[in-house]
Amino acid sequence: MKPEPIDEFERALRRTLARQPSPPGFKQRLLLRRSQSAAAAHRFLWQRIAASVLLAAAVSGLLTWNRIAQQRRREKEAGRQLFIALRITHHAIRDVQTRLAAHSHNAFSQGDIQ
Repeated sequence: MKPEPIDEFERALRRTLARQPSPPGFKQRLLLRRSQSAAAAHRFLWQRIAASVLLAAAVSGLLTWNRIAQQRRREKEAGRQLFIALRITHHAIRDVQTRLAAHSHNAFSQGDIQ
């Protein structure tokens, strides 16, 4: 009688899945690989921290630069407005001086001032 194909398959499956002793040095290699991967993960963590710090510094620098640029624009605008105010004041003072001079000249010529 010929063995049934399912019985042969089960035997082959049992042989394949049967517990076998690990090769010599397997445990040491596994522990070494584990410690190396832990060191790599630790190194990767430090790289991420360093990248985060650099990114935070760059963002902070950009914000500071932007704040300084805005302050300079405000100062320039204030200087421009001051210059306009001084020109207006200069023209107003000159007009008052002209009127005073004309008034004084008229008063002197009419004999009001002795």
